[in-house]
Amino acid sequence: MVSLFSYCASRVFCSVLNIPTSRLLFGRTCVPAVTLCRRQNMANNQGQRMVWVDLEMTGLDIEVDQIIEMACLITDSDLNILCEGPNLIIHQPDELLNGMSDWCKEHHGKSGLTQAVRESHITLQQAEYEFLSFIREHTPPGLCPLAGNSVHADKKFLDKYMPQFMKHLHYRIIDVSTVKELCRRWYTDEFEQAPKKKASHRALDDIKESIRELQFYKESIFKMKTNEEEKNKKKG
Repeated sequence: MVSLFSYCASRVFCSVLNIPTSRLLFGRTCVPAVTLCRRQNMANNQGQRMVWVDLEMTGLDIEVDQIIEMACLITDSDLNILCEGPNLIIHQPDELLNGMSDWCKEHHGKSGLTQAVRESHITLQQAEYEFLSFIREHTPPGLCPLAGNSVHADKKFLDKYMPQFMKHLHYRIIDVSTVKELCRRWYTDEFEQAPKKKASHRALDDIKESIRELQFYKESIFKMKTNEEEKNKKKG
């Protein structure tokens, strides 16, 4: 029989985790408070994760252009890659591809993406379903931010073309380009050592480069300055 304390504590956690309180005392489905604590801690840890996304588009005009490639990774708060999601090429009609800017025609043609888009049978709706299923499996709703390089541009397209995917995420974003611009201004010498980008203009490659770049700032600048502050406090 469940103790009064365990029962009361379990009721509280049930309300937090949306577990029916009928499971507390009846049958063999009793949920001890300690189990619920573990579940809550797990949910809190997952809430610290970052959802990394990179898009390749036919251009930057949200009213005209479309997504042609998307990749997604999930890291923990220390930027360790926990799981690699889909990397999908989305079919678009020839008239849209033929109307791309010269820059897009050159780079997407050189990378092989343009031809891959023509050969793809994946629709935008199918892609959103795959990515939404992935982040639902690995992140709690409404807690994890979108992350990437100049990810504000990706967000505009995702808000319009993949709204259900975006509804699962937190409204804030983690934009590596913001960190880059601040470090370039404040820590000029250290910034010169930042890893150089290969600029393959393919979604998965770009995500991994963005993660490596933020790891550099974290370890070479943020950590260094934190250590200096701790030393100064000890001296004082």
